[in-house]
Amino acid sequence: MVTNETEESTIAPLTRFGWRAGYLLGAFGIYMMDQVTKAWAARTLRHGDDRTIISGFFDLIYTENPGIAFGQMQGAGSFGRWFFVVLAALAACGVFYYFLRTPRNDDRVLGACALLLAGILGNLTDRARLGYVIDFISLHAGQYHWPTFNVADASITIGALLLAYDVIFQKKVVSSQ
Repeated sequence: MVTNETEESTIAPLTRFGWRAGYLLGAFGIYMMDQVTKAWAARTLRHGDDRTIISGFFDLIYTENPGIAFGQMQGAGSFGRWFFVVLAALAACGVFYYFLRTPRNDDRVLGACALLLAGILGNLTDRARLGYVIDFISLHAGQYHWPTFNVADASITIGALLLAYDVIFQKKVVSSQ
């Protein structure tokens, strides 16, 4: 005979896994969107076929970024490529660990971790496969241009902002499950 306590201890891990699997499935969808849009950009925009979506604000332009965020450290060469690959892999492992340690009821943090994972893995794939990250989204207003970015970068930015919100305003810490 199964007691109520035994049922709860059996169901709880399955429920926790189910929710986490859902977040990971969402992360996989964002990762795939990133890879598909980068492939489209490489095929369509690579040869200077830039597209203006909203004049004076939003263009699609193909760029290759061998550096890190915002085009920093562009000249790091082969060492830089593999250093950034290892760094991104470690970051992905750290975020995944944090994801597993986050309580099930903390949807904002779980979602943030899923967004971070999708973005980190999207750019990691480019860097390991190509030696650079494909960027193609260009936002600007007048003379001010935001650095060109991609879906993975947007995912990382949103995930980081959600985590920062929790750290600053909610003062949450990882629980010891």
